Amino acid sequence: MKIKDVILTPSYTGFYFDDQLAIKKGAKLDGFVYMGEPLTEGFTKIRQAGEAISIQLILEDGSVALGDCAAVQYSGAGGRDPLFLASDFIPFMEENIVPLLIGLDVSNFRENAEKFDKLEVNGKRLHTAIRYGLTQALLHATSIVHKLTMAEIIRKEYNINNDVYRQIPVFTQSGDDRYLNADKMIIKEADVLPHALINNVETKLGFDGEILLEYVKWLTKRIQTLRANENYNPILHIDTYGTIGLAFNYNLEQMQNYLVSLEKAAKPFKLRIEGPVDTGDREGTMRYLKALTQFIDENNLSIEIVADEWCNTLEDIKYFADNKAGHMLQIKTPDLGGVNNIAEAILYCNEKNIGSYCGGTCNETNISAQVTTNIAIACDATQVLAKPGMGVDEGFMIVKNEINRVVALANSRKKAK
Repeated sequence: MKIKDVILTPSYTGFYFDDQLAIKKGAKLDGFVYMGEPLTEGFTKIRQAGEAISIQLILEDGSVALGDCAAVQYSGAGGRDPLFLASDFIPFMEENIVPLLIGLDVSNFRENAEKFDKLEVNGKRLHTAIRYGLTQALLHATSIVHKLTMAEIIRKEYNINNDVYRQIPVFTQSGDDRYLNADKMIIKEADVLPHALINNVETKLGFDGEILLEYVKWLTKRIQTLRANENYNPILHIDTYGTIGLAFNYNLEQMQNYLVSLEKAAKPFKLRIEGPVDTGDREGTMRYLKALTQFIDENNLSIEIVADEWCNTLEDIKYFADNKAGHMLQIKTPDLGGVNNIAEAILYCNEKNIGSYCGGTCNETNISAQVTTNIAIACDATQVLAKPGMGVDEGFMIVKNEINRVVALANSRKKAK
């Protein structure tokens, strides 16, 4: 089956682009917008509308395969590609990518994905968002050809021999509304919660970490108060965006002591802390996370460290995994470019006994969420992010329902054999 036409359209994402540097430097919220001047190249405001480009591959039989080119909320931060705007990149794709797609046989995914993921135009690789959306569409196209779910295509082409397709724990994210949205998560019994968006020392962490510590105590009590049954014991997962390192001036012993206090506050629930340190470069960030992970392991603590910033590409993920710089690595799906790299990253983490968090960003779309959820199922990820958006309900619905559908359908086919 070949591609006979390609249609590109501008699209909205489920959230916004935010200038992380400006926020870390103290930009204040006024309603839903941040006040002040942007500090990251390409931004005209600190918060601006999220954009994507939708790709429709028209196949020979009239079937349509979909993929959405999207980039993370904090574009341009942590070594990532720059801001992705539809008006800038649709003309580029029409000139340089569409001609390569017309007539392409989509019977196999992996070969096509690797080809476009490595493609260079004028000596440069394609923006990660383009690689991301294009390979989504190619995976969907191959699933259409073979009349299988995208998860089944991934297992087939990556020789994954698991007997069953299992439910993957879903991680919900609250955005700034970390109290009201936590209630929604508890009511719907999200497996992992709440993200909490601790991205500023003064207002969200506290100069001695006291604000976050009180929040963890509140969250622990809130779960016990609202849960419908005592068997609901979610994992607490809080993203701190490097603020712990900032608050304690990168003093390792003080950070270690603070993590111990957070663990105690979270009991009886398991706690994960994402991105405790961001030194502004890969090597420094990796070394701190490695040291914190080693401290936790040597002291038999239950708290876990999750790597995020500077762990962007497949190469980065392998580097952090090889150095045990974190108990879990976020596979930030848009940052990897081709979705073939997501499969490779999950499988590598699993092989190294490192938690594989098939993540992403609130600033994605329903299409990218469904595709990456299929890959998480196929590769048996440790957890998957509810996305897009920060409203909890919408992202949880999209991802959880996709898991339920795909797992039931794929397992029914295995039983029928």
